Amino acid sequence: MTIKITSKTKKGSLLAKVQEISGVDLSACYQCKKCSGGCPVAKLSKFPPAEIISRLHLGAGDELLDADLIWLCLSCGTCYARCPMKIDFSSVADAMKQLALEKGSAKPKGNAPLHNDAFLQMVKQYGRSYDLGMIMTYKLGTGRLLDDAEKFPGMLKKGKMAMLPSSGADKKQVRQIFEKTKRAGGKVK
Repeated sequence: MTIKITSKTKKGSLLAKVQEISGVDLSACYQCKKCSGGCPVAKLSKFPPAEIISRLHLGAGDELLDADLIWLCLSCGTCYARCPMKIDFSSVADAMKQLALEKGSAKPKGNAPLHNDAFLQMVKQYGRSYDLGMIMTYKLGTGRLLDDAEKFPGMLKKGKMAMLPSSGADKKQVRQIFEKTKRAGGKVK
């Protein structure tokens, strides 16, 4: 059987949709796998970043939207920093999350969506992240309020967490970002 590989992306394919949403040209990837080697969650996932990109190139369909890495991705940017072609896999994962939600594909295991919502709620309210507020919102959502509570005094003592949110954020600009995202069809609470 002959396999024909072209540089053209099949219109309507998952690869085309991901590239359009993310703004990332995945054809630049030459599978050096530095993204997977540096990814802090790759070992927890069935498919590391390089594998997902490879499967997209090979014509994987919507079944790839069930990949656990798109929900585990920390958006830490390690993949981007290590990539010689400057491919931003976290943007690819975000695009795949969006498509997975639109198609009703498998939801992530655990409380990742609750954590993300708590984070966005704090940014929307205070203009930046407020760790203590985010943790409290998250813990209320899980119903496990006292899990890890013994770590809190040590974090306070070491200055790893503030009791009050920091000031100085441009809340008006952050509100505009949330409003623009909502108008563009983004899912913002």
